[in-house]
Amino acid sequence: MGIFAVHFRERARLEPEQLLDLVPDHDREADARRDHGDQREPEPEPCEAALPGAILTHPPLDPLASVVALDRGWIEQVLLDVLSLGQGHAQSLEGLGAGAARLRHTWPGAKMAVARESTGVSGLDGALAEIVARTAEVAEADVVVARLADDSGGVAARAVHATSAALRAELEGSRLGPGALSDEERDELLQLPRPLRRVAEQLGAGGVLQLPVFDRELVIGSLELLRRRGDFDERERRFARAAADEIALARRAFGNDDGTARVAPDLLGLAGDALAAGSDESRAAEQVATLAAEATGARACLVWRYEPQGPVLAALSGRALPALALEAVQQAKGAPRSLAMERVELPDELVATLVTLQLGEPPQGALQLLLDEEPADGDPLLDRLGTFAVRAAHALRAGERRQTLALELERTRALLTIVGQAIAQLSLSHTLDTAVERVAELLSAERLAVYLADEEGRRLEPAAERELTGPHARVGERLLELLLGPARGRGLLVVPYASTDPRLAGVQDVLEEIGIEAAVAVPLRVRDDLTGLLAVYPEAGRELTENEESLLLALAAQLAVAVQNARLHEETKRLGAERTQALEAELVVSKRLRALYEISRSFSESLSLELTLEAVARAIVESLEVDAAVLRMPDPRGTALVPVAVHVREERMTEAMRTILSLPQPLAPARPPVFRGGEALLLDARTAASLGQAHTPLIPFLERGSTAAVIPLATQAEMLGTLTLVSLDPDRPVDDETLDAASSIAGQAALALDNARLYQQQKEFTDSMQRSLLPRSRPQAERLDVGAVYASSARMDVGGDVYDFLELGDGRLAVVLGDVTGHGIDAAADMAMAKFVFRSLAREHSEPGDFLAAANEIVLEEIGDGKFITLLYLTVDGREGRLACASAGHPPPRIVRAGGAPEPLAVKGLALGIAGSQHYEVQRIQLEPGDAAVLYTDGLLEARRDGELYGEERLDAALAANAGLPAEELANLLVEDCRAFAGDLGDDCAVVVVKRV
Repeated sequence: MGIFAVHFRERARLEPEQLLDLVPDHDREADARRDHGDQREPEPEPCEAALPGAILTHPPLDPLASVVALDRGWIEQVLLDVLSLGQGHAQSLEGLGAGAARLRHTWPGAKMAVARESTGVSGLDGALAEIVARTAEVAEADVVVARLADDSGGVAARAVHATSAALRAELEGSRLGPGALSDEERDELLQLPRPLRRVAEQLGAGGVLQLPVFDRELVIGSLELLRRRGDFDERERRFARAAADEIALARRAFGNDDGTARVAPDLLGLAGDALAAGSDESRAAEQVATLAAEATGARACLVWRYEPQGPVLAALSGRALPALALEAVQQAKGAPRSLAMERVELPDELVATLVTLQLGEPPQGALQLLLDEEPADGDPLLDRLGTFAVRAAHALRAGERRQTLALELERTRALLTIVGQAIAQLSLSHTLDTAVERVAELLSAERLAVYLADEEGRRLEPAAERELTGPHARVGERLLELLLGPARGRGLLVVPYASTDPRLAGVQDVLEEIGIEAAVAVPLRVRDDLTGLLAVYPEAGRELTENEESLLLALAAQLAVAVQNARLHEETKRLGAERTQALEAELVVSKRLRALYEISRSFSESLSLELTLEAVARAIVESLEVDAAVLRMPDPRGTALVPVAVHVREERMTEAMRTILSLPQPLAPARPPVFRGGEALLLDARTAASLGQAHTPLIPFLERGSTAAVIPLATQAEMLGTLTLVSLDPDRPVDDETLDAASSIAGQAALALDNARLYQQQKEFTDSMQRSLLPRSRPQAERLDVGAVYASSARMDVGGDVYDFLELGDGRLAVVLGDVTGHGIDAAADMAMAKFVFRSLAREHSEPGDFLAAANEIVLEEIGDGKFITLLYLTVDGREGRLACASAGHPPPRIVRAGGAPEPLAVKGLALGIAGSQHYEVQRIQLEPGDAAVLYTDGLLEARRDGELYGEERLDAALAANAGLPAEELANLLVEDCRAFAGDLGDDCAVVVVKRV
């Protein structure tokens, strides 16, 4: 690899430290003018040749440009290779005089601080060839040409790289005219000089780039790049600009290399340029010492840095010097001049001159050279040393700035690591462990701990520790006392020697037990809240630098916030978990209450045992999230538990699960344990087999991970039945918690079922009693079709509706329909009385008006206070079609004519049992064949839905639409139409239809 190739090493990514190298040092030139305003760079000596080429104004190169700075080592290597070539070839040093002699002289035992490797490149053309080859590789160019100005003002190709041999042959030695140079970059085809444009067209170039080559403010050449595949991006342009700078530096180092005797280069000037162009700032002192020693041929070169405690040797190139070098730099520091020289005698009886130059203004350090001869007044070497000192001062200052930035970067990285970890994990333990590791790394300490304070802020508990055992929390508590007391203002406590510090006398036993030699402690605070303590236990005598203190304080501040945030997060998680647990518990309770509500609602709305059983099974499945449930209750004979309700969660499994769960459970010869003892039972394959045929179908499912249980349904008085739960999903097992919830629901369900069962029994009794008061058969009157329907309400009390028929001696049919006030046993007694009155009076008082007047007198004497009976009485002669009707407070009948609209029969009168001596008017009409009289109780008209009555309009509409039906069918239709409108009936309903045929 050539001497310039190192600069072009491609880097895939930048490390954080390398980002510092990308920060432009805009203060460098300004600082130089300020520090050494009275020193100017020397004019060229008569033996030095000025660089040819047009003089064009150009701003100075930024020595810290982002691309150039990536590999600054090449600059130093270039200069060292130049010096190495000079030492190896005496002819190249002609004209140097005494300086050449000093360069050729080597001293026994001299050591260089910076190692060098020979690049194997000699001459300008070889260097340029390396540059263009590497530029083509990195920029992916098909053609790269390096041109330098000649005496005619034009530019000649000095190095060519081309993928095409024909193009390379055409370009080698080619020249561009004086107008071809520009101080601006060109990247458009039409901007290129005509010869170069022709080459680009011949290549079919998609990307072109011509860059000027500057030497200070002079344009001395150009660098040209061509390629087929498209424009050069910004990264490739930066590499090309860096290559142009290398061409300029090579031109300065080698001259024109045209075969003529060339003048010697200004080695110190080159060294200073190398430093200005960008030294490795992390090794600035070593590079200054090495370059100065090489450029001047000094026996030794020392770089001193001024610290508050005195000068500190920063770098040494060459042989070590005795204490006289330190004495000389101390004396020179206070001297008014920036340069001091004195003759010194070395231990090996040699005499040399020690030159001391102050670096910077005010001085930040010093550069010392041990020269063989003392420079005379006016020696150009002194001016060049002054200029070099300016460059060296800025290189050292840049190095210090870089070190400061590196420390700041490291601090920022540490803080970001802790904060990032805290944000990413939100775990207190993980955050503290991360902080301990980072602090240990930054302070090179093996033993440290983070303690968290209690609510009072006095007691500490170790939360994270490294290489510590035993009761070290006592030491942390003592350090915290000191921080809250005497060291409160500083915010940081340093104890270099713990064993002898009287402030730690109370914990000496712990210090000896654990082996703590020193301590550094910082409280963890967020505003006024103390969260803990960060303690480092380094080796004895350990002091913190200012940067380390700042770092530790910053870390502690961020760590305190991270600790508080992590604590808040964990507290939030705890409260969230508690809230979730409470919500889950509330959900369970809510499900249970919902299940009980559904069971109670079903019972209260329907008063039906069958619907209540279905509601229990459905509520159990939905609230407990099982797959199926079956209720079994004893059969009428009490010999087996038979399924009375089954509910399956998923419709697709309904048929299969109903088949599996539909088998009865025998109660003889021995009752199952759950039925005997009243305890819930979790089923497995063995217990399912022992329960008999009802649970045998569950065995294959239980063997594959499904679960099931049997829960008793019992009141305090008796066992009502069993509830079997099945969960087919192994991930949702029927467990003890499920059993507890099911038992709770089952206990309440048993009460509802018991009430529903009792109601069912009582309802059956009352319905039987009420039906015994109604006619058991229909009359067979001539040419009359008679139909009657009685529908009881959902209530279990006996209603008050009554109707009856009686065939009179003259062939007429007497019909009575009434409604007794009240319900229950009293209403049943009044119904019986009304039926007795009808049977006893109808034959004697067959006319409707007479019948109602006589009946009123009897009812008035027999009925209780505040009660009455509404009654409708009519007689019909089927042969003649004559109908007579009278009403005692009852809704009038509807007369339905064949093909006509229904009409009410205008009859009215006072209800029976209210007042005596009543007269009831009789209405008489003629019924034609197909006509019908429809009698009904108020339960039909007053049936409600959402507050709306069934009413006369709906009744008339139903009659009109179905007038042609037989009497019995018409009566049934009216009741069903009413049910369809209102649902369950709130009152008894009776309908009688008498139709002439």
